Amino acid sequence: MYMKKYIVCASLCLVCLGFGSCSEDKLEAESVIVDSNVKQTDFDKWIKANFTDPYNIVFKYRYEHNETDMNYYNVPADYEQAVKLAHIVKYASIEAYDQVAGVDFTRTFFPKLFYATGEFEYRNDGTMILGTAEGGKKIFLAGTNHLNKLSTTVESLNTYYLRTIHHEFTHILNQTKNYTAEYQKVNGNLYIGDAWSSEKGATGYLQRGFITAYSQMEAREDFAEMLSMYVTNTPEQWAKWMAEAAKDPKTGKKTPGAEHIAKKLEMVRVYMRDEFNIDIDALRDEILRREGDVINGYVNLTDLKIDK
Repeated sequence: MYMKKYIVCASLCLVCLGFGSCSEDKLEAESVIVDSNVKQTDFDKWIKANFTDPYNIVFKYRYEHNETDMNYYNVPADYEQAVKLAHIVKYASIEAYDQVAGVDFTRTFFPKLFYATGEFEYRNDGTMILGTAEGGKKIFLAGTNHLNKLSTTVESLNTYYLRTIHHEFTHILNQTKNYTAEYQKVNGNLYIGDAWSSEKGATGYLQRGFITAYSQMEAREDFAEMLSMYVTNTPEQWAKWMAEAAKDPKTGKKTPGAEHIAKKLEMVRVYMRDEFNIDIDALRDEILRREGDVINGYVNLTDLKIDK
């Protein structure tokens, strides 16, 4: 996962050609500003009933120039796959937090805008951006048009979509209430910035005390990766990673990785418990149950009927 924020400043310049005639021109009676006449689809109505009304959240799926990072090529989201993605986001992410932390928590802290586009954002170094969070108000989700082929297993669904949401939501929570500065001290001298995507960063990160290669970017990304990886993986998978982190795969000698990860995980656990009254084990159980429901076909991802 790669996460980056962009601050875009726009200015409007009004140019008057022929200054002497500007004051003499008569204003037209008809406004040049035309209201949008986009027809409301059943999906728009469903979004209002399931995102906007209960949570004050907007889920945008139509391509919008101002919402899109123009540093990358992108395409509009496919309508049918956007419908499925919205259902998955609601059921497997938002409602999981509802269940564990309460609806008031979700209404208060979840971002007020999801924006889905069709393609992932590819970088020159071979990595790709799966999503971003901006100012605690917006989560951008890329790759909607790949959903059908990338949502056949819990692992792929998490890797390309849901883990991104949990990662970005962690950033939003951190912007609201910061985590302890002690977190960075655990293995802070081992953060390597953009080199996380290099050949060096791609191997041995567990033994160095990082749960993913991207965790090596910096402390705030490490924190977000810790929480998002923990709540989207089984206890068995986590135990397997900790066993790998505890020893050098070549020499078999003990490494500090497992101890570092355990120490940082405990800080994440305490942070979520003390600041937001969330048990991350209960959150993990709820998320994994709901993701299983999605993969096993127990959730209708195309139903746009609105309960009266």
